[in-house]
Amino acid sequence: MDVATTKMLSIHISALLPPTSTELDIPHLVQVAAVMGVGLVYQGTAHRHIAEVLLGEIGRPPGPELENCTDRESYSLAAGLSLGMVMLGHGSNAVGLSDLNMADQLYHYMAGGYKNQPSGANREKFKSPCYQIKEGDQVNIDVTSPGATLALGLMFFQTANRAVSQWLTAPDTQILLDFVKPDFLLLRTLSKGLVMWNEIEPTSEWIQNNVPEIVKRYAFKRNVTAQEDLDIDVDLQKMSQAECNILAGACMAMGLRFAGSANNSAFQCLLHYAQRFSSLASQSISELAGKSTIDTCQNAVLLSVAMVMAGTGNLEVLRFARRLHFSLGNETSYGSHMATHMAIGLLFLGGGHHTLSTAPMGVAALICSLYPQFPVNSNDNRYHLQALRHLYVLAAEPRLILPRDVDTGKPCYAPLEVIYKESPWYEEHTVRMLAPCIVPELKHLKQISVVGPRYLTVALDTGKNIATLEAIFKADGTLYVKQRAGHLSYAEDPKGYKSLLAQTFTHDASYQQSMDSEVIRSFTSDLAILGFSRHFCQRVEGNKETSSVETLLASLLYECVTKEKPWILQSLIEVHQVIDSLVGRPDTHTLWQVKLLLAYYNQAHHRIATSHKEKAQPKGLLLNDEMCIKMKCRVEHCLDSWLADNQNAAMAYLVQGALPQPLETRRQMAKFLVFYDIPSPLQLSDIPFQVCDSLPSLYTALKNFNLPVSAMMKLVTILQAAR
Repeated sequence: MDVATTKMLSIHISALLPPTSTELDIPHLVQVAAVMGVGLVYQGTAHRHIAEVLLGEIGRPPGPELENCTDRESYSLAAGLSLGMVMLGHGSNAVGLSDLNMADQLYHYMAGGYKNQPSGANREKFKSPCYQIKEGDQVNIDVTSPGATLALGLMFFQTANRAVSQWLTAPDTQILLDFVKPDFLLLRTLSKGLVMWNEIEPTSEWIQNNVPEIVKRYAFKRNVTAQEDLDIDVDLQKMSQAECNILAGACMAMGLRFAGSANNSAFQCLLHYAQRFSSLASQSISELAGKSTIDTCQNAVLLSVAMVMAGTGNLEVLRFARRLHFSLGNETSYGSHMATHMAIGLLFLGGGHHTLSTAPMGVAALICSLYPQFPVNSNDNRYHLQALRHLYVLAAEPRLILPRDVDTGKPCYAPLEVIYKESPWYEEHTVRMLAPCIVPELKHLKQISVVGPRYLTVALDTGKNIATLEAIFKADGTLYVKQRAGHLSYAEDPKGYKSLLAQTFTHDASYQQSMDSEVIRSFTSDLAILGFSRHFCQRVEGNKETSSVETLLASLLYECVTKEKPWILQSLIEVHQVIDSLVGRPDTHTLWQVKLLLAYYNQAHHRIATSHKEKAQPKGLLLNDEMCIKMKCRVEHCLDSWLADNQNAAMAYLVQGALPQPLETRRQMAKFLVFYDIPSPLQLSDIPFQVCDSLPSLYTALKNFNLPVSAMMKLVTILQAAR
């Protein structure tokens, strides 16, 4: 309610000026635009003074000095739409307006009756009758009905008021239909849909339920025989026109209800009626309704289906609109071309970045923009100010999700998982989409997630991350995603057949060892990883020792980049360096660290295997089981090599407790005893090794020590070698 804007608009609206103000010669079109501007400024406020003035302007009589004598219909319509915006959704519950009886007055303007005497400042102004227009004492519903009808619909928007809905229902008898112009039935059906907003269903049955039985019975019939009806003199032309307008009004209500949703049921239903009107226009039976009526209804339905698919660029709608676009000839009016072009514009709204909102203010703007009364030529503003066609921008909102690879900055395809909130019409459910795409309105959604095997998961909750989502929409819909290692984008590999992981069919170590370093470098764009691969993973021919190192480093690098953990590459290299240096180290401290590492991950892998059986979500580990087994085998190989040359020394130590003389041999024996958890000679003094010539007998003798199987096997090997 900006005061400065209100003052500027009041200069162009005589009803908002004091009675003693100077009369200004203001063009009629400027007055219409100013009236609509007042509705936009005071939208949804239920301001008493503004609402009272606009209510009076709907039925503003022609002045005595040719004032308000031309194009009165557009002025009354603008006043009605403006009043509907001011009272948007308030219904009869607005505070301080009950004495105005606004709903009854609007119904009076819609249905007709005796004029009420002007009140307030207009009493003296319109005391003298107009010298050019003789209206009598009845309300001229040809002027007031469109604006009053839409004002009722917007005022009681989404209130489900049964009384108002009954006012707006199409008459169900021949006599009552005679009192309503057929084109007003379109507006009444549309307004009824606004009132009963939550009862609109995307089905053909809902649309047909708006058509009275008498209209269904006699619409588009050549004649009525005496056997069919003996009592009623049926006007077949009125019935045919009534059916067309009621169907078009119901389609527009459905289009507004599902605007920007790309709802497939609503799309198929509306496209069916658009094709039905198109085929009807080429048939001779269409003469009963008239070409102008069918064209108007066809344009209204086309705009409705374009609203549903706004921003999607749907090909079926585009083909239908192009076919109408190329319908040249004297029969095709300027208004038909304008409606077709508006439909194409809605279809590609914002270049595919924007779509339409079903918020109350957006619905009101769409009604002003897509008012189903199309001009005859570019200067025709009699029934609707053509400048108001641009108000659709108030209903446009960005809802595009455009994934971009965070490494390259280029747009890419990414699968989305959209979770709908539970509503009275459906339970909570999940829908899969492929971005870039336009997502539904956030008020209907619970969560938007990036899913699939090729990109890391990104989950945005509409309750917690609403500000983030709005910022994404405003920033051209850009949502940065991280591509998983070993996968190509959907543009490069639509089916996933070129993925390196798909080509291997396995993740075992054999592939890692035989894999070329060029393959490793294709997994990531990290400069540090690429440098490591280039300098340390190049295969050297003829040098077995260097080749084994290259194979080891390539294996470690593969493990890091394929499991999305490149930061542990240095740690893995250090662990393997420790294992390689076990022979030369003088103490067992490092060996204890390796044992602790292997024991921890052995227990962790066992826990993950158990959680898989219980269908729990396992947590990833830095080392997989294959890597642990490989490390353990390297340590065992090192110690077994020492044991093969020192079995007698090991037997002498176990039986007699004698230590070997060379210091280096003692050190290696200490490592052997620590790694395999072999007890000391003092603990083994009571064991009769002479009779323990097999694994079962040795296990029976040592069962109290709880030795691992690996230690038992080494002891059996030593005893058998001593014999």
